Amino acid sequence: MKKNLTFIGILIVLIISLTIFSGCSEKKSIVKSDETKVQETVSAPAPAPAETTEPATQDNVSQPIETTNLKDTANEQSSLMEATAKSPISDINFDFDSYSIRPDAREILKFNADYLLKHKVSSVLVEGHCDERGTDEYNMALGQRRAQETKKYLVNLGVNESIIKTISYGEERPLDTDNNEEAWAKNRRAHFVVNP
Repeated sequence: MKKNLTFIGILIVLIISLTIFSGCSEKKSIVKSDETKVQETVSAPAPAPAETTEPATQDNVSQPIETTNLKDTANEQSSLMEATAKSPISDINFDFDSYSIRPDAREILKFNADYLLKHKVSSVLVEGHCDERGTDEYNMALGQRRAQETKKYLVNLGVNESIIKTISYGEERPLDTDNNEEAWAKNRRAHFVVNP
């Protein structure tokens, strides 16, 4: 009888633990290659189409796991968006499921490298992006490979490797939220954020 009660008690604790852990929300990761570590963050969703009326929740706000003020996070995102909009160098695009630099992208990267060599730039962030197809994990890895290949190409053109950092956003920050090939082609890109 005592063994049965002990077994039932362990079983109840196990069921409660599984119930609690299965209710936790899934976290996305952003891969930063220059430090070769993964920082877990709750990722910001892509801008919702007009017909979606989902209320904003804590899960929809991009915030590092470390304790930070939401206001500070919003200010950082606003600064990032301003820097992104004012980037003096052009994005490059990739073919589906590929991180190879296309011939048209090579010409753009030559122009970008020329700009970076002629101007005093303290840092360049190369963001790897993907379209929405594929798993989150696969797209994060593919976005990182795209950012790394872009960095390698710029370094081969003479840009100082120490000023270039890479990050992958996977499918989390699309330029175009439509669900068609034209939108997906825009979203398969490496984007540059230049800090003077």
